[in-house]
Amino acid sequence: MKKSILAAAILALGLNAASADVLKVGTHPTFAPFEYVDDNGKAIGFDIELIEAIAKTQGDTVEIVSMPFDGLIPALLTGQIDASITGMTITDERKKRVDFTEGYYVSSLSALIAAKDKESLTDVQKLKGQKICAQIGTTGAMFAEKLSPGNVVALNNQPDAMLELQNGGCVALINDRPVNLFYLQKANTDKIVELADKSLVENADVYGIAVQKGNSAMVEKLNKGLKAVKENGQYKELHKKYFGVEQ
Repeated sequence: MKKSILAAAILALGLNAASADVLKVGTHPTFAPFEYVDDNGKAIGFDIELIEAIAKTQGDTVEIVSMPFDGLIPALLTGQIDASITGMTITDERKKRVDFTEGYYVSSLSALIAAKDKESLTDVQKLKGQKICAQIGTTGAMFAEKLSPGNVVALNNQPDAMLELQNGGCVALINDRPVNLFYLQKANTDKIVELADKSLVENADVYGIAVQKGNSAMVEKLNKGLKAVKENGQYKELHKKYFGVEQ
């Protein structure tokens, strides 16, 4: 009898192990506080902890794969990764190539400018015809190109864009507001300020987790996990940890 119970327990453990997946999740860790690297080179941030929590509710684990932002969708298309979480805005253009989960974060755009220009650059329309810094592949870059065609200084990451702005290589830096504010605080300078234009804040972006087109099972699994972490309070805890307030 004991042997039968032991055998059943071992079989159950084996089945659980077999059903657990290691999800390869792509990210571009230069988008703090959503994803960035610590002093040891490990990817950390709101998105990283969120996807790990989501996977755990489904009995899965996560392997983070760092790569350039513009390489994430191609990596999904070729099956190199199972999903991507990297502050990626859900857009109609992207939905032609990949599928998305339900939105997990609502953000807005923001523009940073030199403090010396705040009297003349009073709204975003004043940036037309001006050089604007932005991170490659982001909605900030798309917005900047529409606003000032042919004048976008596209850079690989936010730190490079901040440096370019500080060095006078552009008159403004457009990116998602939480990211701009994080790096502005980190820069600890009074020479860079946020452009006071409410129209940018009103243009909200919704972030989603991207998966390979047609992979409805993965979308369903991640949506189920996202719902679970919102219901069990983990989402609120992570939001407070990285943004200072509960959502």
